[in-house]
Amino acid sequence: MEIPGAQPTRVYVHGLGASSAPYYAEAIAHPALGGHRSLMIDLLGFGISDQPADAAYTLEMHADVLARALEQAAVGEADVVAHSMGGAVAITLAARHPQLVRRLVLVDAVLDPVHPLPTVKRPGSSGIGVYRTEKEFLDHGWDETLEFIGPEWAATMRLAGPQALYRSAINMLSGTVPTVRERLDKLTIPRALLYPAADGPRFDTDRLAAAGVEVVAIPDCGHNIMLDNVEGFAVAVEAALRD
Repeated sequence: MEIPGAQPTRVYVHGLGASSAPYYAEAIAHPALGGHRSLMIDLLGFGISDQPADAAYTLEMHADVLARALEQAAVGEADVVAHSMGGAVAITLAARHPQLVRRLVLVDAVLDPVHPLPTVKRPGSSGIGVYRTEKEFLDHGWDETLEFIGPEWAATMRLAGPQALYRSAINMLSGTVPTVRERLDKLTIPRALLYPAADGPRFDTDRLAAAGVEVVAIPDCGHNIMLDNVEGFAVAVEAALRD
């Protein structure tokens, strides 16, 4: 989905099992974020994008496919706003295709692998990671996950390809080489990370600050900051992208 406007282009990337338009449309309509060309892109396998069953769905693959989409859309240097797993993809995009990314705003992004893989089903990628094989997930984990997460998240997760959902979650949980955090540390572009103030002080604030990442606590929200506090999200993103 594209909203025309001024350059630089702003690219909005969703998280695991999500879709960009339902998550970002209200915030992009906020006066603080209006006036810029805005692309709400669904990663391969999610939302309205294609869902090839034979794709790898690694973070690197997602980043490379996103790069091709941005090039086809004639995006030069973009300001990328990315949520959760999308944040990990955006960091990978900036590391592998630096010519395409001008600034990064990470929205409660996933930065670290999970070792060992989770054994207790919880919302998020951990709830998918408890299934140790793709066959197990496809046989019964897909239906169990949609029931477990509740109707709000299921509204967009049900649009995802099951293979895309599982492989993306497992790759993110298992981690990459270098890790997403290591890639973030090495970037030199302006970067900000928004997180829910209700979570309390982040354990990694000093490390992020040392790497030049601005850390911003957003009140009155959970993990889905752009949905829970539209005003706080829009104002924070505008401040992070202000020239």
